[in-house]
Amino acid sequence: MQRNSGRHRHDLTAIARRVMTERGLLPDFSPAVMGEVARSQAATADGDPGARDLRGLLWCSIDNDDSRDLDQLTVAEPMAGGAVRILVAIADVDAAVTQGSATDGHARHNTTSVYTAAVIFPMLPERLSTDLTSLGEGEDRVALAVEMAVKDDGTPAASDLYRAVVRNRAKLAYNAVAAWLEGTGAIPDRVAAVPGMAAQLRLQDQVAQRLREVRHHHGALSLETVQARPVFDGDVLTDLEVERTNRARALIEDFMIAANGATARYLEARGYPSLRRVLRSPARWERIVELAAGLGERLPPEPAAAALEAFLAKRRDADPLRFPDLSLAVVKLMGRGEYVVEFPGQTTPGHFGLAVPAYTHSTAPNRRFPDVIAQRLLKAALARRPAPYANAELQDLAQHCTEAEDRANKVERQVGKSAAALLLEPRIGQRFDAIVTGASDKGTWVRILRPPVEGKLVHGADGLDVADRVRVELIGTDVEQGHIDFVKADGGSQTTGRKGSEEAGS
Repeated sequence: MQRNSGRHRHDLTAIARRVMTERGLLPDFSPAVMGEVARSQAATADGDPGARDLRGLLWCSIDNDDSRDLDQLTVAEPMAGGAVRILVAIADVDAAVTQGSATDGHARHNTTSVYTAAVIFPMLPERLSTDLTSLGEGEDRVALAVEMAVKDDGTPAASDLYRAVVRNRAKLAYNAVAAWLEGTGAIPDRVAAVPGMAAQLRLQDQVAQRLREVRHHHGALSLETVQARPVFDGDVLTDLEVERTNRARALIEDFMIAANGATARYLEARGYPSLRRVLRSPARWERIVELAAGLGERLPPEPAAAALEAFLAKRRDADPLRFPDLSLAVVKLMGRGEYVVEFPGQTTPGHFGLAVPAYTHSTAPNRRFPDVIAQRLLKAALARRPAPYANAELQDLAQHCTEAEDRANKVERQVGKSAAALLLEPRIGQRFDAIVTGASDKGTWVRILRPPVEGKLVHGADGLDVADRVRVELIGTDVEQGHIDFVKADGGSQTTGRKGSEEAGS
């Protein structure tokens, strides 16, 4: 049934709200939460005389074009011998969200902001996340500052953490900054308007690339999965655009990985527990080995991040078109990340995908509750107070945050599939070139290239395997459930002789 195009956003919003509820997440804030927020005020320097005044530095934020919940600022300063000091300022959400309050309870329940195709369900009310606890341009804000020295070869040196007062000099956007850094676009207006900001960003970019090279040398994985962003004209869904990584996104990612590692080490050194983000060695490593063998490459019999990264880098250069699908297969086989508590004297697994032994989530407290927990632990360590959570409570929170994150991811995937089904609804009967992204006993999945949409191949899958190219025909969509069904079109397919991997449609 053809839908009223003027109601696309309305229909997807209704689906999103339904799926949020079905997954046990709260789509709305209670009156108690909104009452607390109405009485909230921003943390100021007057309320924290011990904070260092760093407002004179060339702080900037780089985020999505439309983001207003700004969690972090960055700045770089040259040091002797080619080293560089990197500072990351993190919004002090805890100053406005009291532990045990109704607002804290809502954030603790959902544990994350949920970003669906039509509507965002923020973890915190917008008056907090986009104003009082956001590091907005031109605003004086108290923050937690992570200071890190990076040697000229990209290896980290000393790090420290303290309270600071900061001011965002320029609110910048990923795509514009990346185009300028990569030489394909003009200098962004906000960069040009702030004296010294252009050189500042060049320096940050150089240090980020050094950090990245060192991480990949140690086995950090070069994965690139397809992320499709819905494009609306008013309330009408018109397209799905592929969001690709770029220099600006990589810059922020590299700095946040470094800051999260410094946070974990800071708490460990002072004898405080921490909520670690871990990705264990792949339990299904043998399947990754088989996948590599099908592509003519050899991986060791035991999990080895450096060997896997070398394989991925080689495949990215050899076949960039299908590299996102290879990345997706590897992601599926590696399993999901989780939160675990590391208590003093204990050692938890590191993060296999990032090749770091100590890692926590701490740099996005407006959007993730584990980061709020980390912030409270850090503030206790700074003040030499007891940890704000009992050990048993931290363990319960680690499990809850892992489970709630999984529910939120399922909401986002479900609504994303519904948006894709809605976009393809008028195109039933059309044929597309596609790539097989998953093949198992559960079924075979294919991704068409334009728009970048994945669906199930319900007929004609015999003999097909991951990375095969195939011509498919769209035979049906179910917007409410997010189902897209294809059949193999006449004309055959092009197989590659490659061995299959885990299903991509689960």
